[in-house]
Amino acid sequence: MPLTPAQFAATLDATNLRLDATAADIRALCAEAATHRCACVMIYPASVPLAAQALAGTGMRIGTVIGFPSGRFSTAAKAAEIDAVAAAGAHEVDIVMNYAALREGEEAVVAAELAELTARAHRHGQLVKVITENCYLNEAQMLAALRLCEDAGVDFIKTSTGFGSAGAKVEQIALWARHRRGPIKLKAAGGIKTLRDALALLDAGAERLGASSAAALLAELRGNAAAPATPGNY
Repeated sequence: MPLTPAQFAATLDATNLRLDATAADIRALCAEAATHRCACVMIYPASVPLAAQALAGTGMRIGTVIGFPSGRFSTAAKAAEIDAVAAAGAHEVDIVMNYAALREGEEAVVAAELAELTARAHRHGQLVKVITENCYLNEAQMLAALRLCEDAGVDFIKTSTGFGSAGAKVEQIALWARHRRGPIKLKAAGGIKTLRDALALLDAGAERLGASSAAALLAELRGNAAAPATPGNY
């Protein structure tokens, strides 16, 4: 059944993780997300207070990234980020897994960090999404990442930062959808530039999409001339 614009907007994390993003860019993103009723805005931690001010009274959710983009930070550093953004007004945290440790076979290290950070964020009432950077993982590692996230009680597992060598792939979402054991949800991000890309990922099982071109995707769905896409990898 085709999605309505409102239903489609509710799957979109309207994102600006550009390295050169200005305060005006973040305010524009917030206005766009509030107008279209996107799932949330997704921004860097330092921009959370600005977004909280811009979105006051709108009911819009604020998301931010933790340990971004490499995941190679100490657990203590990631925990401190989670605490800081919770105090600043973030409702959702997209935490980059220590996928380097996963690739080295150090599953116990990854499991311990995920358990600690997920519990911490949940105590703040935050939704937890864990980014695995699938472009650097083989199929067995992607399935291990899924299992570890499920065991830790993560709310969403997410394909990509948008800063790796490739972004979301339909086959990766389909793989997770086939093998998930419980209620964990799937987020696709990175390189989602067209409505066709977005709908294919949703059809494969994604429930959220991270997109720097949310307005353009919605315009395409409505059959309008596409709004200019925000430049960037995400």
